[in-house]
Amino acid sequence: MDQTHEVEILLVEDSPEDVELTMRALTSRHLANQLFVCRDGAEAIDFFFGAGPNALREIGVTPKVILLDLKLPKVDGLEVLRRLRGDERTRTIPVVVLTSSAEEPDIAAAYRLGANSYIVKPVDFEAFSRAVSDLGLYWLLLNQPPR
Repeated sequence: MDQTHEVEILLVEDSPEDVELTMRALTSRHLANQLFVCRDGAEAIDFFFGAGPNALREIGVTPKVILLDLKLPKVDGLEVLRRLRGDERTRTIPVVVLTSSAEEPDIAAAYRLGANSYIVKPVDFEAFSRAVSDLGLYWLLLNQPPR
């Protein structure tokens, strides 16, 4: 497969500021080359299951990790997670919930639905940047997914 079409990180995030900070943090560690952004939950579901130009089944791409916000327009992050875990093609893709919600019901629901990790976004820029770059390093370089 052509490497230029490989998506390693799928970021599902509606906040332009958080998208920018995430991209900056990953770029600083040279991890943002194959980053694809979905700006709402419906776009994320379409990426995997829809008929749009970026649909997974059209381009044959499976991200190495999904960074998923919970508070999304159109379709919330928990529903995106439910859909991902309910389909054989996407069930094993690591999903890291990266959200501002520290609410216990959100944390419990995310893990119940199959999240691999739940991280509350740090408010401080440096802490946020460090958290995202550490996430990228772990999931892209250290984690060993099933073949």
